[in-house]
Amino acid sequence: MKIFGVTGWKNSGKTGLMERLVADISGRGLRVSTVKHAHHGFDIDQPGRDSFRHREAGAEQVLLVSSSRWALMTELREAPEPSLEEMLEQVARVDLVLVEGFKRDRHPKIEAQRIETGQPLIAPEDETIRAIATNCPEAAAEILPGRGVFHLDDTAAIAAFVLREVGLA
Repeated sequence: MKIFGVTGWKNSGKTGLMERLVADISGRGLRVSTVKHAHHGFDIDQPGRDSFRHREAGAEQVLLVSSSRWALMTELREAPEPSLEEMLEQVARVDLVLVEGFKRDRHPKIEAQRIETGQPLIAPEDETIRAIATNCPEAAAEILPGRGVFHLDDTAAIAAFVLREVGLA
């Protein structure tokens, strides 16, 4: 099973990019699931929420993780938050698992960035970030020569990049 992540700071466009990638890649006939990290307790499958959006986009399975609980609904009862590797063991076999968040884990990722948030890029300090998806690609290309840079809204190009990176192109 292949995994690829989407990371970035809050309000960087991660969830929208995930939603579009799930729709694009599953539309190509590949089976996609998602894992989303949450930094707090959560309830799942409420319209407009990230897990609901992933499922509606076509993910076969949505695994949502936080320090309080993880779903496919399992209450952690104050046990430590499971690692990404432990959570991936819970996911049914699919072609690709897209991981939102988990920025400190060592899987390959693309960083989402909206320049207006004022947040610096994570990529210069993290070699697991293979490319940047930003609404200001010219600035990112200057900071990170040699890494892929895409416009945040160029879903087809980003999906093609992800599929090449994981060997599913």
